[in-house]
Amino acid sequence: MPDSSDRQSKLYIYGTGLVLILALIGATTFSIINSNNQESALNLAASKPIAGVESFTELSRNHITTALAPITLPPTGGDHAANWTECGIYTSPVDTSMSVHSLEHGAAWISYQTTLPKDQIKTLESFVTPSSYRLIAPYDNLASPIVLSSWGKQLSVDNASDARIAVFLKAFTQGPDTPEPGAPC
Repeated sequence: MPDSSDRQSKLYIYGTGLVLILALIGATTFSIINSNNQESALNLAASKPIAGVESFTELSRNHITTALAPITLPPTGGDHAANWTECGIYTSPVDTSMSVHSLEHGAAWISYQTTLPKDQIKTLESFVTPSSYRLIAPYDNLASPIVLSSWGKQLSVDNASDARIAVFLKAFTQGPDTPEPGAPC
């Protein structure tokens, strides 16, 4: 017959285990709820007008073989190369004409000044995952430190911590103005 010290020891062990399991369940539940709340807030913000977003309409979609003469830097659409830039992270400038073709397929293009601090570049790169339909690259002679472009939409920001970046990417990656949504990127 077990003595009371054995029972106390087992009670302590099982009680501690139960408390740890409940704490783990609570933390996981909180994390899931918090993540869902953040995603809901992002979806809500993306469904509303975003301050500073410029719109460009009546963009041509012709494939060209000559050099691109952009209207906006970087462009948000228009005539472009027959091939596209693969979505991903680039550390040197990409072909503008090919990147416009990526926008036609629904990509969002994050461009930044070559002098942008490395920590800000890392922050921007965190928005680009293998299947995100996004590309990021430095852009020569960019007027603003960071410019986000999608087909017919553009947002210029000064810092990678600007909350509008995530909202723009949510709203306009494969956005409503995308001429060829789902085409390869």
